[in-house]
Amino acid sequence: MTATPAGMSYADYLVLPELLGCQRPLSPLHDEMLFIVIHQTKELWLKQMLHEVELAVRLIDEDRFAPAYKALARISRIQSVMTLSWDVLATLTPVDYSKFRGVLGTSSGFQSAQFRELEYRLGIRDPRFLDYHEGGSDGQGRLRAALEGPSLWDVADAARQRAGAESWLAVYRDADRWFELYQLAEKLVDVDDALAGWRHKHVLTVERIIGGKTGTGGSAGVKYLESTLSKRAFPELWSLRTEL
Repeated sequence: MTATPAGMSYADYLVLPELLGCQRPLSPLHDEMLFIVIHQTKELWLKQMLHEVELAVRLIDEDRFAPAYKALARISRIQSVMTLSWDVLATLTPVDYSKFRGVLGTSSGFQSAQFRELEYRLGIRDPRFLDYHEGGSDGQGRLRAALEGPSLWDVADAARQRAGAESWLAVYRDADRWFELYQLAEKLVDVDDALAGWRHKHVLTVERIIGGKTGTGGSAGVKYLESTLSKRAFPELWSLRTEL
């Protein structure tokens, strides 16, 4: 029976029995719990970021920039928390991890549908990642929708065009005139900056724990992660700085 607001407890509201029952280590080893909690928490934060991106896209499409700034700032803050979480995972030593790594099978963060969806919804759109999710699966369905729908970059650039600014470079060169767009662009760069920081710390943590070994899902591990460090969701906003 669902609790009513008047009689609802903290555990009821947060559905804690179910939430805290989702950590199911496959080995008897102490350190596997940390590995599970870190990655489950990451997926929860990704869910929240997607929630904020959806709001930001809608607000920017309506030229409601001030509330969109709040959603974008929240995304950046979440990314900072996720980056710090790598320091917690780094307490897992190579010896600790090697003892239970075998129970992971072919599972890998490379297969995170929510992370790929976030990239797609920001504007980093590589359709090859659809192949890592089964046809007809919920993950692939969400990725297809993200790939086909407007990205955060799409709606931001459309807003610039509606306002009559010739280019983002023009916005930066006359920031007082185009202040709302200028602020929007800097919020987008904040998000991109935080994502780059998360990627960098991810590389260091993985290298610290498994060195140059192949990833559990068959990826190239650290070498693959290093190849992603130059990815930017809003490359135009980075390149224009050279021309200012």
